[in-house]
Amino acid sequence: MQQVKLNSADGKLCFSLSGEIDSATSEDFYAEVKAAYVHDKKDVEFDCEALTFIDSTMLGTFVKIFKELKAEGFKMSLVNVRPRIRKLFEICSLDTIMEIGR
Repeated sequence: MQQVKLNSADGKLCFSLSGEIDSATSEDFYAEVKAAYVHDKKDVEFDCEALTFIDSTMLGTFVKIFKELKAEGFKMSLVNVRPRIRKLFEICSLDTIMEIGR
């Protein structure tokens, strides 16, 4: 089960992610993030401390969000990323284009 909680702070949209986000829930995740962003356009940060699982569909969703933000001059970052999840970004070389913190 996924949970996405919006906590705006420091001039950016901060989302706390928890549980599993995969192909079954990625569309809802994207819609929730997009709605918040359209309402208040600013940099986006995802706190992944409690995120336990993502799949390739979710990697694609992060890329989609990243591209949309970049096209409008905003940044996206992921913080507190668990090593197992960080490895997925590294395998796809997404860590070279996205800010992914430990």
